Amino acid sequence: MDKVKAPPLTLASLTNVFLKAGNTTFGGGDPTMMALKRELGERRGWFSDEQFALVFSLARITPGTNVLAFCAGAAYLMYGWVASVAAVIAASAPSAVLTVWLTVVFESADRNPIAKMTVSGVLAAVVGMMGAAAWQLTKPSFQGKGWLRIVALTGGTLLLREAWGWTPLEIMALAAVIGAVWREM
Repeated sequence: MDKVKAPPLTLASLTNVFLKAGNTTFGGGDPTMMALKRELGERRGWFSDEQFALVFSLARITPGTNVLAFCAGAAYLMYGWVASVAAVIAASAPSAVLTVWLTVVFESADRNPIAKMTVSGVLAAVVGMMGAAAWQLTKPSFQGKGWLRIVALTGGTLLLREAWGWTPLEIMALAAVIGAVWREM
């Protein structure tokens, strides 16, 4: 993606980026975080890959909604506490209001087969977007020697979670230890 001549980093310009990404990106937290990475880092140069990796990882190990934790952490790194609060509100309030409205609409159409098919189609598309975001997150590791670690950690995560019922916290703790010990050659 081409870099655009970025406006200076101000509270208003930063909040506007979170407002746009948080309310026009579909598919959940991962696609939103990737859109923010592209806009804040690649296009505007306000956010480094190292900062993204740090905030993304920390947002994943915190309870609750990871995308809101990501918005809070990223904005904090770039502009401080006020930006952190503004980013969370900008990224979530408009879509939260829309979600309540859509819930009311679809709840009233619960017996409508077309409404049910619509929701099923949207669900399938969201799962596809989550897969695309996962690919975007792991793709850089497949270009070097890190592909084996990514495949092992991904497969191990699926096995630990689905076959043995490990909690996400237990899996992330184990992955952190493996990540610290398993060095690339």
